[in-house]
Amino acid sequence: MHQGIGLAAFNDMPERKAVHALYECCNSVTLARDLARGRPYADHAALFRRADALLFSMSEACIDRILEACPDVGRRPRSARSRAEQCAVWDDDPAVNDALSGAARGYADRFGFGFVMHVGGVGAPAVLAAIDDRMHNDVETERKVVRNELARINRSRLERMLGPEGGYQNW
Repeated sequence: MHQGIGLAAFNDMPERKAVHALYECCNSVTLARDLARGRPYADHAALFRRADALLFSMSEACIDRILEACPDVGRRPRSARSRAEQCAVWDDDPAVNDALSGAARGYADRFGFGFVMHVGGVGAPAVLAAIDDRMHNDVETERKVVRNELARINRSRLERMLGPEGGYQNW
């Protein structure tokens, strides 16, 4: 994954390379292409606003394609870090993976799409609680929650791709 490349380098990349870097962040060629074509961005906030605007304007079919690119929670050890973003903290306990997998299957059965959540350093119990809580949503509400979670994941990945606002100091 592209990490810490800086906004100036990102703005100067050839379009194909920028699309590739952005696809790693958002799992959508359409979103990546549209973001790349919006360059140059004056600052990180401008890129984040554009990414959110594009994500929230996408059709449900496009969102479903993004969700299909996300691995299933509980499918393998530490898999909740892939769909629930990589910041979760827990052991490789098979019982935890079974609980996550079962909850994620129930969620998918209920809504017709996979569970996605940005996690900032929380453990499996918090992910399980979030799945349980979101099971009470109607489909329309949950689709909105999913877009918000995807936006949070995209922002986290975009931040990692760009690095700090002022860039890294070259020593």
